Amino acid sequence: MTMRLFVPRDAGAVAVGADEVVTALELAAEQRGLTIEIVRTGSRGLYWLEPMVEVATGAGRVAFGPVSAADATSLLDAMAADGPHPLRLGIADDIPWLKRQTRLTFARCGVIDPRSVEDYRAHGGYRGLERALTLSPDEILADVTTSGLRGRGGAGFPTGIKWKTVAQASADRKYIVCNADEGDSGTFADRMLMEGDPFVVIEGMTIAGITVGATKGYIYTRSEYPHAVEAMNAAIAAAERAGYLGARIGGSAHSFDLEMRVGAGAYVCGEETSLLESLEGRRGIVRAKPPLPAHKGLFGRPTVINNVLSFAAIPFILDNGAKAYADFGMGRSRGTMPIQLAGNVKHGGLFETAFGITLGELVDEIGGGSFTGRPVRAVQVGGPLGAYFPRALFDTPFDYEAFAARDGLIGHGGIVVFDDSVDMAKQARFAMEFCAIESCGKCTPCRIGSTRGVETIEKIIRGERVAENLALVEDLCNTMKFGSLCALGGFTPYPVLSALRHFRDDFGPAPARLEAAE
Repeated sequence: MTMRLFVPRDAGAVAVGADEVVTALELAAEQRGLTIEIVRTGSRGLYWLEPMVEVATGAGRVAFGPVSAADATSLLDAMAADGPHPLRLGIADDIPWLKRQTRLTFARCGVIDPRSVEDYRAHGGYRGLERALTLSPDEILADVTTSGLRGRGGAGFPTGIKWKTVAQASADRKYIVCNADEGDSGTFADRMLMEGDPFVVIEGMTIAGITVGATKGYIYTRSEYPHAVEAMNAAIAAAERAGYLGARIGGSAHSFDLEMRVGAGAYVCGEETSLLESLEGRRGIVRAKPPLPAHKGLFGRPTVINNVLSFAAIPFILDNGAKAYADFGMGRSRGTMPIQLAGNVKHGGLFETAFGITLGELVDEIGGGSFTGRPVRAVQVGGPLGAYFPRALFDTPFDYEAFAARDGLIGHGGIVVFDDSVDMAKQARFAMEFCAIESCGKCTPCRIGSTRGVETIEKIIRGERVAENLALVEDLCNTMKFGSLCALGGFTPYPVLSALRHFRDDFGPAPARLEAAE
């Protein structure tokens, strides 16, 4: 009898030894005369337990983790006997951290073989596309609009409106572009999905193409994601062989082709117009708007640009209906959000849940507090351009409008945790430095303002004319916020001003609090 094991091929799991675990399991099985089949999946997102190995049983898949190569022999013995083991976590789906989630977008991630169309279909894949092929473009648009889906890349713009604009545009050719240039610190949802369930991205983009009349799509990602590039290319080839890409998709009159494109890794290329410049073979520099990409985008044609998570939500909406998706969430934030917990946190990983959970629940209950065991002092939500929230704001619901009301951003759903040893003046300096390094240089507020910001905050840290320089930083942030061409310069003030507002005592020479903490 063949024992079926599941081991992630996800880059995060590979980084902590998943490939070595596979080799050790194969060797141990050979020595014991056991017949095993190892399926390389994506990650389920419990990164503190990676590599997490699962075995198929009559009661469901039983998980073990974190597994090292040295555990292979004892692990196989325990699996063969269905007996106890120090690393046994129980039925994977019953692990409390997973059981508490609402997985719509990530339902298959870590479960299926990401390179098998058959496995994807066996778990509900391509049902959304099959239904879309029976509808008119207007009917698909109605579903996407009614679902309340908003851009998951950070801007939160209604997806239905964007698609409708492109659908109504007149042109000889239109394009679908997936922004997979995931550059925010503490975020990894796009990478996880591309590596663990690439077909859901392909299916969502194909539905978008059918809806707006586009026959060509591009997935743009960064060179730092080689595992994701390999997984996406393998999935694209498999989808073509199965008739889900190319001419006459699923036997219909629709055609759609898809290609991967890899950029050098500039943060500013996460901004949609810079991405288009790079995709066209030029340096990634922000374009002035208007015209909007929906009217004049890639190669001057109407273009839908959405994030990986936005496209990945589409198959569920088309399969289950707009209401099924809209029933989750709160206010104008409908559906679920894959939230990424990182930084100084005990349980780092991906947690997908409906909008409305509070920041405190995410950090203290889901994340388990800080990894060091020290009190959590601040969290940054929304990447390096997101605001710092103190514990006093941990009652904030995870919702676009709730965060905006407190001068924050949800962004791509990344949460980076800091304990009470953090120096917030240095974090504010880092925000300005990051902007200076990553600026494309096109607009003066971003290019020059960020450099002046670094210099001014350094003066504050040294204790030079602190009051005057604090006022100067605030004035500089105001100029950058309203004068920059894109969100890089425009959002850099969020972390700086939030650090000033909530952690004012850190700005000045040798804060007494930090001396006491040491």
